Amino acid sequence: MKTLNQTPQTPYTRIYALGASRGEISVSNDDVAGPIDSSDEWIRQRTGIVTRKRAGKDRSLMDMSREAANEAISKAGIFPSEIDAVIVATITFPYATPSAATLLAEEVGAKGAAAFDISAACAGYCYGIAQADSLIRSGAAKYVLVVGAEKLSDFISPTDRSISFLLGDGAGAAVVGPSDHPGISATVWGSDGGNWDKVGMTGSITDYRDGKTEWPTLIQEGQSVFRWAVWEMVKVAKEALEASGLEPEDLAALVTHQANVRIIDEFAKQLALPESVVVAKDIVDTGNTSAASIPLAMHRLLAEGQVKSGGYALEIGFGAGLAYAAQVVELP
Repeated sequence: MKTLNQTPQTPYTRIYALGASRGEISVSNDDVAGPIDSSDEWIRQRTGIVTRKRAGKDRSLMDMSREAANEAISKAGIFPSEIDAVIVATITFPYATPSAATLLAEEVGAKGAAAFDISAACAGYCYGIAQADSLIRSGAAKYVLVVGAEKLSDFISPTDRSISFLLGDGAGAAVVGPSDHPGISATVWGSDGGNWDKVGMTGSITDYRDGKTEWPTLIQEGQSVFRWAVWEMVKVAKEALEASGLEPEDLAALVTHQANVRIIDEFAKQLALPESVVVAKDIVDTGNTSAASIPLAMHRLLAEGQVKSGGYALEIGFGAGLAYAAQVVELP
C-alpha cells in the first residue's frame, strides 16, 4: 500500500519584522469628553489615555493594513511573492465577505497566497501569531504575514460612556518565518463564552436591516471586563510565561492589549516584573486599537529604542468573545 507524501516540518519560527500605521487625526480627551458629560481629568484617571489616533473618512482599514504590511515586508528582507499565507485579524472590515486578507495579499504582492481573516477582537493578533507559527512549523507555509487592523471609529457612538471614548484606529503587521532557534513560544489561548455579551455591539446587522436598531456600535460592561482582565487574564499571562520556560527577569518587555493603563499596571504588579522589564503603554496617545494594539505597541518600543532586537516580550491579547491568547516572542 502506498503512503502519503507529507511536507517536511520546520522546528522553529520567529518574527522577522514589524510594521505600523496609525490614524492621522489626534483626538484629545477634550474632544470626546463633552458628549459623554466627562472631562480630561476623569478620562486620564480612569484609562490613562491623553489622545487617541483616528483615521479620516477617506482613509480605510485597507489603507492602514497595506501601509503596515509593506513596512514589515520591507524590513523582513523578503520578496512579497515569498509570502505563503496572509492572516488579517479585524472586527471592523466593512464586508462580511470576501475577506480583508485576500485583498491585502493582492495589494502587497503576495499573489496566490492563502488568505483568511480572524474575528477574535483584541486577541486577534496573538491568534494570528499562533496560526502563523503552526503553519510554518507544519510545513504548510514558509513566510506568513500577520496583520491586526481596525478602524473602530466607524463603529462608535460619541455618547457611549462604556468604550467608545477609548477607541482609536490603526494597523500593525508582522512577518513570521522559519528560524534556527525558538522565537515564538507555545500559545496559551481560549475563550469564555459565558461572558460573550460583556463586550459587543448594540445590535446585529440584520437588526439594523429590519429597523430594530440604529447603526450598530461598540459597547462593553466596563467593570465586568476590568475584573475579568485583571484576575483571569493575569493567570493566562503567568501560564504563557511558564510555558515559555522563562522567568519574569528574563523578559525585556510586557506588551499587553492596550485596553486601559490601570489594567496594564495591574498586570505588571501581579507578574512581579523587575524594573528592567519595559511595560508598553502605547494606549496613552494611540488609544485602544483592538487587534492592532499589540503590534503597534511592540513596534513603538523598538522604534524608540526602549527595547532591543533579540530580547523576549510576553504578549497577551484579550477582549470580546471573551477571547484571549498569550505567547512569548523574540523581539525582531
